[in-house]
Amino acid sequence: MDLGRVTAIAVPRTRDAYTWTDGSALLGGGTWLFSEPQPEVTRLVDLTGFNWPPLTLDETGLHIAATCRIATLSRFTPPAGLPGCDIILPCCEALLGSFKIWNAATVGGNICLALPAGPMTALCVALGGEALIWTPDGGERVMPVEQIVIGNHLCALAPGDILRSITLPIAQLRRRAALRRISLTPLGRSGALLIATRDRNGAFSLTITASVPRPIRIDTPDLPDALELRALIETRVANDWFDDQHGAPDWRHEMSLTFAEELRRELA
Repeated sequence: MDLGRVTAIAVPRTRDAYTWTDGSALLGGGTWLFSEPQPEVTRLVDLTGFNWPPLTLDETGLHIAATCRIATLSRFTPPAGLPGCDIILPCCEALLGSFKIWNAATVGGNICLALPAGPMTALCVALGGEALIWTPDGGERVMPVEQIVIGNHLCALAPGDILRSITLPIAQLRRRAALRRISLTPLGRSGALLIATRDRNGAFSLTITASVPRPIRIDTPDLPDALELRALIETRVANDWFDDQHGAPDWRHEMSLTFAEELRRELA
């Protein structure tokens, strides 16, 4: 779709060249930005001009540029000893779309769009992702990806903030991981997407997305039993199950409890 009110396009190539003005919009892949009218947008800031390396793996973890394409991430082949990476491809596949979408949509865009069913949000929260944020005054801060999505289409970033990258810590990548997902139709948006991980010492984590408005991660020092895990879920969610055309709250509730128990048993 044409953005008929855009009168300027900025392509900064260095941090110092970046400026933010009212009416600006950050352009990564543009799969959502160009999908519907944006009458308030008069200026685009093309983040691809920074030419960030999409993926970098080192001793601290996997560093994912916000502009990394879903297709690029889906092709990542980790070295041995990082079983947590097994959920990367299934999370990419949860972003249902044509090859055109996969080759344009970005990891950062999927997170900042703040959809409850955002699979990149699920992936990064489940693997303890830490986001590097650039602020328009030249500063930066680090925050957990879990804190970026605060509700349906509600993002905690301030106007002008840039999600620069996400780091998945190496300790999280060494955890075993398992995933469950369901939608109302074979090619539908996720109604519930849950991921569980467990480390060598027995610590267990459960991440609930799609069935709730914002990601919820539950961490325990060891594996809870079935009743304990159910109680933790009920307490954390507090009956705030998401409701839209992709699933009713009671269905999302039951599927989330069912998947949580399946994941608990798988990692037992």
